[in-house]
Amino acid sequence: MKSIFLLALLLLCPAVIDGQDLTPAVLAMANRPVLRGTSWAAIAAYPKGEELFSVHSQLRLAPASTLKLLTSAAALETFGPQHRFQTRIYMDGTLSANGTLEGNLYIRGGGDPTLGSKRVQGSLVWQDLLKEWAHKIQTAGIKQINGNIYADETLFEGPSLPTKTNWQNMGNYFAAQASALSFNDNSFEITFSPQSKHGEKMQIKSFYPHTEGLKIRSFVTADSHNPKDEAYVYAAPGQYEMEIYGTLPASLFKDYTILAALPEPAQLLTDLLIEQLEQNQISVQGSGILLQTAPDYPSMSLLHTHFSPPLKDIIYIVNKRSFNLYAEILLRQLAVHAGKKGSTQAGLEELYKFLQNNHIPTDDVLLYDGSGLSRDNQISAQVILSVLNMMTQSPHFEHYYNSLATLDDRADLLLLRRFFAPFQRTKDVHVKGGTLDGVKAQAGYAKDKNGKLIAFVFIANNIIEKGENINRFYEDLLKILMQHPQK
Repeated sequence: MKSIFLLALLLLCPAVIDGQDLTPAVLAMANRPVLRGTSWAAIAAYPKGEELFSVHSQLRLAPASTLKLLTSAAALETFGPQHRFQTRIYMDGTLSANGTLEGNLYIRGGGDPTLGSKRVQGSLVWQDLLKEWAHKIQTAGIKQINGNIYADETLFEGPSLPTKTNWQNMGNYFAAQASALSFNDNSFEITFSPQSKHGEKMQIKSFYPHTEGLKIRSFVTADSHNPKDEAYVYAAPGQYEMEIYGTLPASLFKDYTILAALPEPAQLLTDLLIEQLEQNQISVQGSGILLQTAPDYPSMSLLHTHFSPPLKDIIYIVNKRSFNLYAEILLRQLAVHAGKKGSTQAGLEELYKFLQNNHIPTDDVLLYDGSGLSRDNQISAQVILSVLNMMTQSPHFEHYYNSLATLDDRADLLLLRRFFAPFQRTKDVHVKGGTLDGVKAQAGYAKDKNGKLIAFVFIANNIIEKGENINRFYEDLLKILMQHPQK
């Protein structure tokens, strides 16, 4: 059976040759209908220099989420895998013997992307986070606060979304705004009641956590033909009036929940903290307020410092789960580390410097974000491959490598699903996928027949076909690599 399978593979890829240059094998497969009218690139090489094939590798293309390979590499190399971001709680004024604080509390955002998240190992979900904070405040002897609770997110500046964010995306969880004081992944749940009739309007049942002043108008209908979530929330950062359009799967009994972007995450954090303090019998006379400028913290008393999970666990979510928000916040953290305010533009400047400092030319790089969500990003496959090769020499490579998707993890956002079973080599490919309208990309590492690591990048733009044929093409490219060297 094994010999039959290998014969079939050679028939499928008749241009596989004995030499090192496999470019003819790739070009022989390039007449597939799925590639007609597209711009595409494919490159693969052993990390220490031996190139196996290269087609259009200097062409500037939209990389989609494979751009996260650059952002995560820069973050790992800049901060180290054990770095933890900090959020601090301060008080000013005076605290009397009976526990009355004649002053205010301040939550100083340190750009922790995981605050209150359930995505990252070691992070407290927001309910437990607020309980811990209320306990710390109680332990400090505070029983009543005759002041406000201020949220300070001034570590970051500029637009809270990258400038090229699509209007269809920005109200949804996967395009949630970056904040120096993020909360619950800057998103909330909207639950719809079941609707079994095709084309009928679906009713909003609830949203959680409750956000004061939020108004949602839904025009979502039930679709009995499509099992996918095709509902999109339309709202800008700071906008409390939202509209939802599209379809959700029709169902007789099952509720359906989607995630939307919070209008002001830091405001919700302060509001819910006040509720939790009240539950702990700590009365708050004031309200939650967003700060416009940072106060004088050295003159205050530090009550509590909250630490994020280590960066390696955050990078795991950035790449393996392709989470845009964390990538955008890490991009801004690169700017903060360089002594700048944490804007997207300043973060991109530091990302360019990271490439240049590692002798990777940036002539073929034009970026607008750190996650790849913008269709306007342009980068060559050669640049991405150079980053993959560079990271194999990093002391942090194991964390980087293990953050990529694998075939034996069903939760991975990976489109290569079927072809590895005959190989019994599901752990021999670690890949970051990328998908946008008209874009499919995959990049990462594969092992050849002798177990030697190969870095690869495949990108196609302007794809019209909605099927899986582009992924089948990428699978066949990987087959060539994994069967190399041919005898």
